[in-house]
Amino acid sequence: MTAPARLGAGRWIEAAAEPARTTTTAHELTTADGARVTGLLRTVPGARTVVCIMHPRQDVSHHVLVPELLARGYAVWTQGSRSVNNDLSLVHEQTLLDVAAGQVHLREQGFQHVVTLGHSGGGTLFAYYHEQAGLDDDQRVSSTPAGRPVDLTGAMPLPDAAVFMAPHPGQGVLLSRLVDPSVTDESDPLSVDPDLDPWSPANGFAAPGTSASYDPAFVERYRAAQLARVARIDEHAAALVQEATTARARAADGGDPRDRRASLAPRVLTVFRTDADLRSVDLSLDPNERPYGSLFGRRPDLTDYGLVGFGRFSTADAWMSTWSVTTSRADFLRCAPSVTVPTLLVELSGDQACFPSDVAAMTARLGAADLTTRRVRGTHFGGPIGTGEPTGASLAAAEIGGWLADRFPAGQPG
Repeated sequence: MTAPARLGAGRWIEAAAEPARTTTTAHELTTADGARVTGLLRTVPGARTVVCIMHPRQDVSHHVLVPELLARGYAVWTQGSRSVNNDLSLVHEQTLLDVAAGQVHLREQGFQHVVTLGHSGGGTLFAYYHEQAGLDDDQRVSSTPAGRPVDLTGAMPLPDAAVFMAPHPGQGVLLSRLVDPSVTDESDPLSVDPDLDPWSPANGFAAPGTSASYDPAFVERYRAAQLARVARIDEHAAALVQEATTARARAADGGDPRDRRASLAPRVLTVFRTDADLRSVDLSLDPNERPYGSLFGRRPDLTDYGLVGFGRFSTADAWMSTWSVTTSRADFLRCAPSVTVPTLLVELSGDQACFPSDVAAMTARLGAADLTTRRVRGTHFGGPIGTGEPTGASLAAAEIGGWLADRFPAGQPG
């Protein structure tokens, strides 16, 4: 008996083999604020240009583009943040320090050219880094959105070029599109307002696998309700931040251990149901070649209620820095004008997170005079559109390799 396909089947793409002459070294780095982060440096003979792949939350050690870039003669640096595979306390301003540690390290290794490659959420992370690295020390952000101090006045080398592959618009913007507004009680994952239920046939949902058809009036009301839910969570997060700030102030004034304990007590937000972008099941909305389903699988009507999802658990500080569309500075469109180095933007034709309207807006906002955009067939994580077709990752790699070859010297992988 054949087992049924998992809900998330097809998300991970098999990578090619690395060139035989690849040398891999592991590195542990200390950031300017004392955190430890790790990275893998893979290089081939003669490589003088290194491509950096990083994501604020994901482990990209074995990213599908690694062997593709090595085969074209480029070294590859894959780095984790201090919050890899654990976004509970992900604060983007701290992650900028993680990026900076990697950039300093690569310059110390003697590479002539350093290129950032941001895939998915890595795109906005690198756009934010480019923005801050391009500013004078005293112009960089000095606190998180929650008001905690962060020191970005240290070395933040500006990369020589930027590649963005299927970059989504930022964790906060993305979550504002995915959050289920039909939740009526933030403590009850099963609470539903039937008038906003995206999985109700009465509102336009069809049998799973069949494209839904939501009325424009429902879509407008739904999206407004999504922002309203985010605003309510914002208010709760701000109250938790103020509670901790007040406790820290009391502890500093009196030294009472109880106040110190109160300042350290975890204040964690649980955000139920964050896989409910109407476009995942209504393929007529912002149409492209995407398959039915979301980033998390082929049945968002089920995965919306599951454990896996964006922003399900986070501290109030992390919510404000990363997941709130209102307060997060890690917003691609906000940062894009400051990305002025040569830039390549690669769109995946079946992307489920970076839609055609996003690509148009990003293209208009990016500040590079040398700006190239390409579109290849593939899904968000680099899968193929059709059975037997080349993967989106391999097609993207060909575009990226050609673009790099026109601008930066390559080594000899074979």
